[in-house]
Amino acid sequence: MEKGTVNIHAELIERCKGHDRFAQFEIYKLYNKAMFNTALRITGGQEDAEDVLQDAFISAFQNLEGYRFESSFGAWLKRIVINKALNHVQKNKKDLLVVEETGKEEPDRKEEAEPLYSVEGIKRAISDLPSGFRTVMSLYLFEGYDHKEISEILGIKESTSKSQYKRAKDKLKIILKQEVNYG
Repeated sequence: MEKGTVNIHAELIERCKGHDRFAQFEIYKLYNKAMFNTALRITGGQEDAEDVLQDAFISAFQNLEGYRFESSFGAWLKRIVINKALNHVQKNKKDLLVVEETGKEEPDRKEEAEPLYSVEGIKRAISDLPSGFRTVMSLYLFEGYDHKEISEILGIKESTSKSQYKRAKDKLKIILKQEVNYG
């Protein structure tokens, strides 16, 4: 990030701390799309992601005094969005799939050559995953957390995170193949 950009954001953030609504709107415009996509990947639904996004921005603006410029504002905000999305999913775990541990890892089979899929098809397929699978997959693939961190965030065992991720990949392949065959 360029030095001038950092200063602009620092100034905006300081103005937001003073409850400047115009500065808050500027921050919102800068970050809303990326944060919405993060929330959508975890919640799996547009309305849920919009609710999470709104809650996250309100929380961020109310707690700006806690932001110390130790990390980028985007990283700090993303952490809030992820926490709000996870809380939302846990509150509404209507279809959360709890996977029993088998105690042993399945060996990885050689990856078969897979047909190419559209980005929209992959997004749809991910949103069709059960919320537990979708959450683990999103945190691992898109948000960059490792299985140890995911286990701490979700309050599950590390091996459960790994098995849910593997099962999510397997289920995703099935959904994508069905889309190709019947879509």
